[in-house]
Amino acid sequence: MVIIMERQILHVDVNNAFLSWTAIEMLKNGETIDIRTIPAVIGGNEQMRSGIVLAKSIKAKECGIVTGETLYQARKKCPNLKVYQGDYYKYKEYSNKLYSLLLEYTDIIERFSIDECFLDMTNYLAGGTLIEKAKEINKRVKEELGFTVNVGVANNKLLAKMASDFTKPDKIHTLYKEEIPTKMWTLPVGELFMLGRKTVPKLYNMRIKTIGDLAKTDLKILAKRFGKHGQMMWEYANGIDNSEVHYKKEKPKGIGNSTTLPVDVSNIEKLKEILLALTEQVSYRLRKNEMLAKVVNVQLRTKDFQNFSHQQRLDTATSNTKDIYNKAKKLLEEMYKPGMEIRLVGMRVDNLIEKDEVQLSLFDKEEDKKQEKIDKTIDDIKQRYGYKSITRAGKMNIDKIIKLK
Repeated sequence: MVIIMERQILHVDVNNAFLSWTAIEMLKNGETIDIRTIPAVIGGNEQMRSGIVLAKSIKAKECGIVTGETLYQARKKCPNLKVYQGDYYKYKEYSNKLYSLLLEYTDIIERFSIDECFLDMTNYLAGGTLIEKAKEINKRVKEELGFTVNVGVANNKLLAKMASDFTKPDKIHTLYKEEIPTKMWTLPVGELFMLGRKTVPKLYNMRIKTIGDLAKTDLKILAKRFGKHGQMMWEYANGIDNSEVHYKKEKPKGIGNSTTLPVDVSNIEKLKEILLALTEQVSYRLRKNEMLAKVVNVQLRTKDFQNFSHQQRLDTATSNTKDIYNKAKKLLEEMYKPGMEIRLVGMRVDNLIEKDEVQLSLFDKEEDKKQEKIDKTIDDIKQRYGYKSITRAGKMNIDKIIKLK
């Protein structure tokens, strides 16, 4: 019997991407003023009088400036407005940095636009929760990349997208089925995803003014008036969306995972259990990508936000869970000092190579071959029934489940 799991979807949306990315680049090059804090816009050549506002700061928005209007109109609203030209190549660079960070969480990522992505986390939570991963991504983007994102948390793409569009900036919002009446139905109908501007007046003429009004309208009436688009509008208003996260298969340069713990942990044996769960998820993704790792890295963050990181090469390139865990466990033991209270544990593998780049030795240990069979069996079960359907580690005594060297 195949178990159908409820999908776990995130939508990550960069706040004011073009302005934020321009601001970061300017600060890196010695600028002392953060243009995100002054009346500023990203646009074309102002001297041509035909450039339009592509992005605006909060201060510019407060002056009444809107995206899409001409720079000439914007200047009339705000005489002291600062105008900066965009740099597509730099924006693409920052977009790729975000994508690389998100690849540490899942291989299934849809780049919906240059500044937003859908993530299918269904088989990539590794014992954590979707909201925990959303908080982690939000925090890491801010700390490591220098800009902020909104993250929408839901069970399908539509609701995740709608959630990320709620109050901004730097927010995390959920939109589950039970939250639709209170969080979505009260919104103006024009805020429904994929609803065209020309459709809104027609709905208003039908006395449909909120998303809730649309959701409660007879589907037959909408289908007759708008055809297939009418059915789609009704389904979206009711939170129905079965579309997949469409992704381009790319070989990762590194694979990692981390978890922020609900309580600080000072017991090293408990930390080893957590590290094993992370290692299982990372090695599972390695095997799915048919790649082998040469380097293992373990990260710890204390309750005082002190960060520690150790890495070491593996004896041979591998995707073997046991070998990777052995190395990760050794690194943990090297770093951990009695009394440390840990709030975050992370591990990653780097220097990845294709599986077929390694020639198998005639002297490969029988033990390694057995471990490969165990890994494959567990992977097959996870693929069929879901990641959480089986684990090789007991909570009380991990070493009895995995025979460590």
